Parts: sequence; structure tokens; C-alpha cells
Amino acid sequence: MPETTRRRGMYPTIEPYATGMLDTGDGHHVYFEQCGNPEGPAIVFLHGGPGGGGDTNARRFFDPARWRIVLLDQRGCGRSRPHAELANNTTWHLIDDIEAIRARLGIESWSVFGGSWGSTLSLLYAQAHPTRVRSLVLRGIFMLRRSELAWFYQQGANMVWPERWQDYLAPIPAAERDDLLAAYHRRLTGNDHEEALRCARAWSVWEGATSCLQPSEVMVGKFGADEFALAMARIECHYFVNGGFLDREWQILDRIDRIRDIPAVIVQGRYDMVCPARSAWELHRAWPQADFWVVPDAGHSAFEAGILPELVSATDRFAGGSMSRPALIIHAAAGARERTQAAHDPVTAQVRDFQFGLIAVAADGTLVADQTAGIGTLYAASADGQNRTFVQAERLHWPADS
Repeated sequence: MPETTRRRGMYPTIEPYATGMLDTGDGHHVYFEQCGNPEGPAIVFLHGGPGGGGDTNARRFFDPARWRIVLLDQRGCGRSRPHAELANNTTWHLIDDIEAIRARLGIESWSVFGGSWGSTLSLLYAQAHPTRVRSLVLRGIFMLRRSELAWFYQQGANMVWPERWQDYLAPIPAAERDDLLAAYHRRLTGNDHEEALRCARAWSVWEGATSCLQPSEVMVGKFGADEFALAMARIECHYFVNGGFLDREWQILDRIDRIRDIPAVIVQGRYDMVCPARSAWELHRAWPQADFWVVPDAGHSAFEAGILPELVSATDRFAGGSMSRPALIIHAAAGARERTQAAHDPVTAQVRDFQFGLIAVAADGTLVADQTAGIGTLYAASADGQNRTFVQAERLHWPADS
């Protein structure tokens, strides 16, 4: 990237203007908070894991002058209580909690933002309550299929991170390693607290160590802390051995028609080791109406230098009320960034860090124009294949961070 081009940062640190606890009536108390503009359109942040808990930096993906920002700690983690509790803790309990918080806050409908497990929960919540969702911002797509779990917890990512995999394997005897999810589950839910904590640290650090393109010792430290690790490992493993409590493995893709008309952005790191790009691609193929942005120099974390500005751009777009459907999809295929961006008719498409080529495809994926000579202009057929639409690509320089 040229030194003159700055990637966009997060919004400044803010504090909540209100906090609360939802008494679920079945033994859980779920923490939630509100930040930003109480009069603005609402957006809810759904964290990862499950069991990851909230992060105060998550407030900073959103313009506090425009958004009414709602964050919550899902059952059993973060500031919710009881800590690391598995009873009455399923996907459908979480969806009920989200709806209860929405109703309690008097919000008619809101945008939903989620990454990793948060993307799973966002998609399932939207499919259960489509009239309550105005838009979706999704990152690091995870659809809770057996192949996705096997990749990260049995065979796949270990080929890329063998040294970290050895630490993940260490608590499990060789005779039980043919089913690592089951072996971990027995220990994380057993009566030996010290063994559970040792396994929780190994489980959680494996995820923290592989979540960034460039390893982050700060993230490893966070994921290895006892309280965080115990909630993360116990709740994740509980959900995963139960298939996320879904009705069927391919449920999200099978029910995509329920949310097809909800405006959405999908952001995916090319080298995501935790939630590989194949899942995002399959979601995109099933749901071409959603914008699909692939960041070629990023892994899994929402705080990766390439992913973060795309997420902030998406929330800015929806805060401004841009919910219309694209006539074209513009794909910067060969530059320092790779993305699919909605373009409207007519439009000037600003493609960040684009250097070498521009490909325009119709919303159904049909190639309608290809220019690889560099930054410039092209004429492409619109989505209906009839009208001509003028499309211009230009470098976008981010303003310096304040």
C-alpha cells in the first residue's frame, strides 16, 4: 500500500449511557448496554465464541453521533451471570434474549452486526425474526457445519499452525485424539476443575493464536486468561458437540430466502484460519444480493488492519440510510485489496487501494465488462443486460485518523 494511503481506523473510545441486566427467568442474567445517540437508528453487536463476551472496543465500529449502539454479553460469559453456565444455554435461548432486549428497549427494528459465531447468530436471528432486521454486517462467516468444525478442531488448520496445534493436543491422551471435540467436552464438563481449566486454556489459546494473519501475543494473552478461557471453551464446546442446536446442518443456507431482501455486507479475510473463506463464498453464492468483500491481506480477527475499515465502512453506509439494491457488482480483482462492492445506477465506484484492474459483473454473477489496464473508466451493461451504465474506479485516500 502506498504510504500516502491510510486505512481507516475505529471511532473514538466511548462509554455507555445506559446499562442493564435481562433476567431471563431460567437462571441467567444477561448484561446489555447502550452507547452513542439515543435518537439514532439502532444496531446490535453480537460477539463471537459462543462464550467470547463483549469487548469495549466493539463500540468503536459505529459512528456514535449517528447510531444507537446496543451490545450484550451472551449467556454465561462476559458480564452476564452465572459465569460459564451451560444449563439453558442454546442458540435458541440466545435468540430469545436478543428479542427480549429489543422489546425492552422499545426498538421496532435494528441493524445486526456479527462476526465468526456472531455471524452465525446474526443469520439465525434474522431468519427467525426477519421483520426486525433492517440490515446485516457479517464478518468471518461460520455456519456450524461439521466440515467447518472438523477443519479447526480435528484436521485442517493444524497443517498451517503445527506448533500451536501441539499445544492444543497436549491435554488429550493420544488414544482419544480421533474425536477431539468429544475428548475436550468430557474434560470441560467434568468434576476436575483444574483439568477443566487446563483444557480451557489450551482450547481458547488455539483460537486466539490463529485468529490473526500476523500472530498477536496480546490476543493470545486475552484468550489464555482463566475466566475468559473457561467461559469460551466450555460454551463453545457445548454448542459444537450439539451441532449448535440447529434443526439440521445446512439450516442457514436452506433458509436463506427468509432474509434474501435484507440489505447485507459480508466481509471475509482471505487467510482466515478459524472460519475459512469457503463458507463465506458458499453464503455469497446462495445469497448474491448481499455485498461480498474479500480482504486478501487478513485472517480472522475483526481488528485486522484490512478487515476493520471494511466493517466501519459498512456501518457508515447503513447509518446513512443506504439500503438500496445494487445494479452492478464491482470487483477490484487485482489490487492491494480484493472486494466486491455494490454499485448503483449510475455510480462512481470508489475502490480502495485499487491498482491494476476492474471487473464488473451483474448482480447474478454474469461477467459484463473487464478492464485490466489500470485505474480509469469503463462502460458496462447494467444488471438487466440492456441499459449502459457508466462506472468509474478511482483510488480513495482515507483521511488521517483523528
